[in-house]
Parts: sequence; C-alpha cells; structure tokens
Amino acid sequence: MIEDIKKTLWATADKLRANMDAAEYKHIVLGLIFVKYISDTFQTRRAELTRKFADSQDDYYLDDADQDLINEELEDRDYYKEVNVFWVPEAARWESLRAQAKQADIGKRIDDALSLIEAENPKLKGILDKRYARVQLPDGKLGELVDLVSQIGFGESTDTAKNHARDLLGQVYEYFLGQFASAEGKRGGQFYTPASIVKTLVAVLAPHHGQVYDPCCGSGGMFVQSEKFIEAHGGKLGDVSIYGQEANPTTWRLAAMNLAIRGIDFNLGKEPADTFVRDQHPDLRADFVLANPPFNISDWWHGSLEGDPRWIYGTPPLGNANYAWLQHMLHHLKPAGRAGIVLANGSMSSSQNSEGDIRRAMVDADKVEVMIALPGQLFFNTQIPACLWFLVKEKRTRQGEVLFIDARKLGSMISRVQCEFTDEVIERIANTVAAWRGSTSSPRTDEEIVRPEPVEGGIYQDIPGYCRSVTLAEIAEHGHVLTPGRYVGAEAVEDDDEGFAEKMQKLTETLGEQMAKGAELDQLIRQKLGGLGYEF
Repeated sequence: MIEDIKKTLWATADKLRANMDAAEYKHIVLGLIFVKYISDTFQTRRAELTRKFADSQDDYYLDDADQDLINEELEDRDYYKEVNVFWVPEAARWESLRAQAKQADIGKRIDDALSLIEAENPKLKGILDKRYARVQLPDGKLGELVDLVSQIGFGESTDTAKNHARDLLGQVYEYFLGQFASAEGKRGGQFYTPASIVKTLVAVLAPHHGQVYDPCCGSGGMFVQSEKFIEAHGGKLGDVSIYGQEANPTTWRLAAMNLAIRGIDFNLGKEPADTFVRDQHPDLRADFVLANPPFNISDWWHGSLEGDPRWIYGTPPLGNANYAWLQHMLHHLKPAGRAGIVLANGSMSSSQNSEGDIRRAMVDADKVEVMIALPGQLFFNTQIPACLWFLVKEKRTRQGEVLFIDARKLGSMISRVQCEFTDEVIERIANTVAAWRGSTSSPRTDEEIVRPEPVEGGIYQDIPGYCRSVTLAEIAEHGHVLTPGRYVGAEAVEDDDEGFAEKMQKLTETLGEQMAKGAELDQLIRQKLGGLGYEF
C-alpha cells in the first residue's frame, strides 16, 4: 500500500510540476500533505469523541445530551490538545479545502487556512509556508494537486492505527524528500541526508536519552531517525529533547513540519539563523550531536567570530568551515557527550591554512574517537568522497586510541548513480564500535584473532582491511592524518589451498607456453639475422 501511494503521488506530482523548479515545488506538495495529515488526525479524534460521548461505559459519556451540546463539546480544544492533536478550525479542515479546490482563488484559501492553523497552535507560529496564492502553476493544477493529496488517508481511530497513520505520513515525507533531493541535484543536499548515512550515525552514537542537537538540521532527518532508534530499542517518544538550527528559512519550516507531524517536541530556535554568527542555543550542552554540515563552505566567516570561545584548538581558516563545524560541535557537548559528523574526505588529511594544526591539537587532546571512510555515490548532491567523524568531550574508555573503519567497499548500488549501506552493514559497523568501546585491552595480534568480525558484546579485534585501533603515537608518526585506509592495511586473503594450487598450475602452464613461444621467436630471429650475415 505505502509503495503504491508513494509512487502514484510522485508520478502525478511530477507531471503537475510543469515548469516549476523542484526547490519550490517540494514545499507546495509537502505543505499540502502536512495539512491533510493534521486535518485527518483532527477528524479522527472528533469521531472518537463522538463515540465516547454516546458510550455510557466511557468516562467521556454525556448523559441525556442533545446534539447541540455534543457539537459544543466537540469544539472544545482541550479534548484535542490532551492527546497531542492539532486543533484545526472549520475553514481550514481538509474537506473545506477540497470542496473549493476548483475555485480560481484556491491558493489564497489554502494560505488563509494555514494562517488559521498557526493562530490556533502556537507551536506552529511562523512555521507554515504560506506561498500558495503566488504559486506559478497552470490554471487548475493546484486544485488537481489538492485532489491528488486527498487520496492519502491518515484518519484511523485506535492508538495503534494512529501510530500507523503517523508512520505512513513519515514514510511519504521521507520518500518525497529523497525524490526532491534527486530532482534538485546539487541543491537538494542542503536539506536531505541519505537515510543509510543517518542510520549509521544514529546506530554508532546510540542516543537512548537526553538532549540531541543538530546545528544544521535541514529537514530534521537526524531527529526523526533518533526517535526511531529509541522506539526500536524499547524507549518511548520524548526520551530525548530535540534542539536544532537551520539557516535556510524554507528548510527551517520544513524541519518543523517534519517533526510536528510525528508528534516530536522540538526547539529549532526562535528563527532561522546562521549557526556561527547567531547561535540559537548558546548555553546548550548536549548529550549527542548529529550533523551533516555543508561541505567545504567558503563564505562562512564574519569578523565577529575572531577570538570566539569555540575555537579552542585554533581559529578555523576563513575559506573553509569544516574545522569550525567540528569545534562548534565539541563546544556544545556535555562532558560525557558524543558527536557524529559527516564531512568531506579532505578534512581527514588537509594541512592548508591551519587545518592540520587544529586536527593535531584535537587528536593530541584525545577528542577524536572513531573515523569511518564511506563509499562514493552516497549523496544526491555531490560526488565529493565523504567520511564520518565521531568526537567525544571526555573519552571514558580507550584513552589514547582512535578506531579506524574503512567502509568504502561496503556500499550497495541501488541505482546506476546511487549507493547505500544495507541494514546489515550498518549493524556490523555499530557492533564493531560497541565492541571496541566495551574493551579496554590492546588490539589483538593476528595469532589471537578467533572470530571473523566483531559482534555486539564481543571482544574487539583488528580486522585487516576493515578496522584497526591505533594509538595517538602512531597517528602522530603519520602527521596526524586520519584517513582509515592508511591504518587498517590490506584485506586478509582467505586460505584456499586447492584454489591456490589450481591457480598456480594454470599460471605455470601459461608461463611455460609463453616461454616456449619466446624461444621459438628467438630462434627465428637468429635465423633471419644469420641470413643477413650476422653471427651469434
């Protein structure tokens, strides 16, 4: 069902897009899906209340109530707020919009509905993107889109069904974000991180509880995946507090909508703003930081950042923000906090404009915990090779060591141009890190290795070509370069005596044949040259 909904929606929406740029169109589509969802959940709660009011066995039962009293009770906002359902005024309810979908002013009617929803729900104030009156679509196309979105049904009554509806909407949202990222190409990456990368960050950090922070949160995917991780491991919604920041105003709204539809409480700051110049959470010290900042941005610097207290390990170069992001995230960690960051590969080895000095200072201070090299073709928006940095404020285990994982060969192609990690690969990486963190012993020698790979709860061991725990002293010998391939070595070749013997025999036979041919050619050349009077 969900696959049919997603594919039908995208195929039809793509046709309706006409000449509109995908960067704008995504907000049109996702905004309507958001309104449809909150309207459906409102109507679901309304129907549920109607049944409760009439059920003499229910605490909500209204004895001898006439229809006027029931209608009055159904308009009591507290009934909806108590179950975390947005109050939707009558003029903003989906059926009202659908009934007017063919009107020439449907765009203005949608904008007015969004204003009414914001006025009734302070959490959404300034969040909803009211651009429908000025949208550049051919006549009647916006109405067609309203009819299309009407095909999605989110209204179910039980708690289980309500969670299913929320999950369904979440999947539709994630699907559209991914499709728009692909359609937008380079620009798409500013708001979307591929799901398998987010899952890997979350699986390694394991944010079970506490404060989770993303200083460049895009559409909020890191937060959504954190909540999924917690629920999958027996926790509940709300075990973490969400803090984020985003500079792009439309993406900031998209993140808030993405979190709101899932019932996730969040604080994205008072407004969209530049993280370095106008930090919306200056006093926050988080348990976990997850982020995919824009790679290698060169126009980030402002004069007010000179001498900023975040630059403990050195002032970042004015022409590249990579080491500004790393230090910003370290600054916002609690003493026991951990951060996971996606960055361009160049960040692991660059020595230009003080980057090498900052990296050396961070390594020597034992702030780098794990480095993971990623496969190519993971991102919609760039072919720049990427890696994962995992930082700690204070290392509690494995002091003086860094775990290197080379995952460049572990990706699976899902299309001609797109690669991802499977869940099995993500689990393997997470288990490797968990085993390493859980052991304080030195890395084992080749003779001591008894398992093919680390397992959760098992004892960590180096695996040639995949992972290796390295001392800070050895990293210093390599000029503080943090590229995993430099440390993990070559992949071990499996013993296969029969296979090797067969291959050796074939190679020997081929070599013999070539040597025989060479001797024949040598003799022929001697004969020819002898005929010309040359002697040997």
